[in-house]
Amino acid sequence: MESRIPREECGIVGIYNAPEASKLAYLALYALQHRGQESAGIVSAEDGRLYMHKSKGLVADVFSADTLEALPGARAIGHVRYSTTGSNMEANVQPLLANYHAGSLAVAHNGNLTNADALRAMIEKRGAIFQTTTDSEIFLHLIAHSASSTFKEALLLSLMRTKGAFSLLLLRPDSMVAVRDPNGFRPMVIGKLGDGYVVASETCAFDIMGAEYIREALPGEILTFDKDGMHSEMPFAKSESAYCVFENIYYSRPDSIASNGRSIYEIRADLGRELAREFPVEADVVIGVPDSAIPASIGYAQESGIPYEMGLIRNHYIGRTFIEPQQSIRDFGARIKYNPVRGVLEGKRVVVVDDSIVRGTTIKKMVNMLRRAGAKEVHVRSSAPPWIHPCYYGVDTPSPKELVASYMTPQEICEMVKADSLGYLSIEGMRKVMPAGVGYCQACFDGIYAAGKPANFVKEIMEG
Repeated sequence: MESRIPREECGIVGIYNAPEASKLAYLALYALQHRGQESAGIVSAEDGRLYMHKSKGLVADVFSADTLEALPGARAIGHVRYSTTGSNMEANVQPLLANYHAGSLAVAHNGNLTNADALRAMIEKRGAIFQTTTDSEIFLHLIAHSASSTFKEALLLSLMRTKGAFSLLLLRPDSMVAVRDPNGFRPMVIGKLGDGYVVASETCAFDIMGAEYIREALPGEILTFDKDGMHSEMPFAKSESAYCVFENIYYSRPDSIASNGRSIYEIRADLGRELAREFPVEADVVIGVPDSAIPASIGYAQESGIPYEMGLIRNHYIGRTFIEPQQSIRDFGARIKYNPVRGVLEGKRVVVVDDSIVRGTTIKKMVNMLRRAGAKEVHVRSSAPPWIHPCYYGVDTPSPKELVASYMTPQEICEMVKADSLGYLSIEGMRKVMPAGVGYCQACFDGIYAAGKPANFVKEIMEG
């Protein structure tokens, strides 16, 4: 993924009726770490109480054997976060836990509400005091302020007031509820673990704990897990399915299962094959930008007949550097993350496949790096169409003015990054590859927003 990286929204997991649920949630969050690296948290339930531990940092840094022992019970929900709505501050770390007149309630949320500002203003006028700046807290306030006599009714009425994207887990002392918004923007899958159940953002979370994948949660489905098992309801009016297409292009782990049982890896390899058909070129070697573009680059190589090689090596342990060396170290930001393999590149005509181009700055540095390593020609290929529009459904994308494809043609971008050629996969080619029978949100490519835009959309565009 070319930088500035559009960050994924979050990863969530729920465990119901499984011994040492918090330890299972911890393992699942490990598997979902790619979906958020700013913070992690788990809330467990036992004997009518909720127990919580959360903090900023990676899963391995947030939890220890002692903290997990302090999270007892056979029920738990967990969360890893990237900040989308709400800044990266301690108070915004999820799950969020509240005690109100009907008892204790914890919430873990993946997505973004497009009417968050209006709902927050309404709730604050009623006297509520928010503890965070994230839209996820809105769910807690709507439920707590409801005049309904039951939790289920309060939840349903609250959900009816929200717009946008939400895959949601709610934990009470005696039950767990999973909700997917009517458009199904964000992923949610269901698994079985012994006599219990697991809900998560991706199936890779099931693999690490040995759970059996059952199915996807349906758009608009509410799943309740209690002493009598799992119960499904479909209370929302039917809406057009709008699953985030970038889950299949970039966000989900390659070893996860997509809709209709296809693996994410297979989909990305097929994107590369389609890209090779749309933008062939005479070259000596195909390389991919590690790690997310590797399957697409392999697919491109297989379709084109051009050998695939590991031409770029990624440093997985960079974290954040606190130094910025003098300009004599050219393209420092790219070099600290990637290093070219001169033996693969020198004197070769190179096709470099990335899964998207955002600002164009990193691919420009990449092209320069490959040339300095001896590449005779550099041909850039993107396995996603031009990213033109921002996302409002749970992905932290740059402002419109930072999306290079929104104000430059592919040819102009090619000249700007100093490549010999540049090709983007077409929207038609992308849709040809995606699993059938699923409606997709591709607003980042075509500007069609299934659940509308935030009220401040026009202001953002004007300022951008």
